[in-house]
Amino acid sequence: MALFTLGINHHSAPVSVREQVAFHAETLTEALAGLVQAKPVKEAAILSTCNRTELYCATDTPEAAADWLAEYHRLPRSTIQPYLYTLPQPEAVRHAFRVASGLDSMVIGEPQILGQMKDAVRVAEEAGTLGTMLNKLFQRSFAVAKEVRSTTAIGANIVSMAAAGVHLAERIFESVADQRILFIGAGEMIELCATHFAAQKPKQVTIANRTVERGQALADRLQADGIATTAIRLDALAEHLPQFDIVVSCTASPLPIIGLGMMERTVKARRHKPVFMVDLAVPRDIEPEVGELDDVFLYTVDDLAQVVEAGLESRQAAVVEAESIITTQVGQFLHWLDTRDSVPVIRALRDSAERMRRHEMEHALKLLARGENPEKVLQALSQRLTNKFLHAPTQVLSQAGEERGDLQHLITRLFHLHHGE
Repeated sequence: MALFTLGINHHSAPVSVREQVAFHAETLTEALAGLVQAKPVKEAAILSTCNRTELYCATDTPEAAADWLAEYHRLPRSTIQPYLYTLPQPEAVRHAFRVASGLDSMVIGEPQILGQMKDAVRVAEEAGTLGTMLNKLFQRSFAVAKEVRSTTAIGANIVSMAAAGVHLAERIFESVADQRILFIGAGEMIELCATHFAAQKPKQVTIANRTVERGQALADRLQADGIATTAIRLDALAEHLPQFDIVVSCTASPLPIIGLGMMERTVKARRHKPVFMVDLAVPRDIEPEVGELDDVFLYTVDDLAQVVEAGLESRQAAVVEAESIITTQVGQFLHWLDTRDSVPVIRALRDSAERMRRHEMEHALKLLARGENPEKVLQALSQRLTNKFLHAPTQVLSQAGEERGDLQHLITRLFHLHHGE
């Protein structure tokens, strides 16, 4: 039985493929139980996120797990085969350590994946599919991730536009949690930014979009985090703009949505309370002259890119350190797996020796009970034990043919013998 990892991630497949093999959280426990029952897989855990679906298995037949993945999602194996990777034991261990440490993420060093991996372990425990090998693998993965984060700067720098926006906002406001935030647009970039800002638990989040239904759908997703959310039509922007302390815009509009005049009226209505604005659109949604107003702090996509670039340079240096830590830890874990293979032989050897010891002890006690000389009984006990312990290796050595040289070398190592002994 060996460890394998197989799956599809953002490196190997586009989202159109990844979404076909994603697992819903509420069905994971049942899916795991079905995998172990239906296929020759002894242990299993499933990590399913927006960027990856991975099966961590203890099995001798990883192909069976790959077949199950396709069968479960009612897909021909040929549909996922071009995007599917299967990692044997050494690579599987390294992969698990890198994933937990954030080195395999779309944003290097992001911490969310560690929590998602811990959730996957919890579900596997509930399903009864987490055995000794996988449990040890994941616990070591979490320990490696902790070491990477505590001894390198892997998570200390800003490496995404969304995170950079939050970082800059924190320079203007003591706490983002006390602010009201307006997002203009409802596309992928706005959703990413909204997720980052929502993590700060702001007072209110509002989505302004040409189609209010789409804006409301995004607002509803954010509301799941316990934040007050709403959506407005884009043509009502001027009326609502003075309510907001933070404005983030990213639309496909060919012309600016917020002009100088609109923002002058907004600043006056706010009685010069500061406004933090981020314009991620190209072409720009906010007229550049807006940034010249007092109490308005306007940042463009280029400004955020500078923050990201500085963070990436620092983080890449940390990646080198992190990979070194992981290489050392992989070696130690593989050594543990190798020694684990010897456990049955060691146990059998000890059991055999114990049976000999008990047998000779019983024999010696009977002799003593009959009044035999204790010194002679002890001499006989030690001689009989020595002969029994050495009988098998000496017999094999005396009967050996071409392998005698190898056996002699092995016995010398096993019994720490030296020349002349």
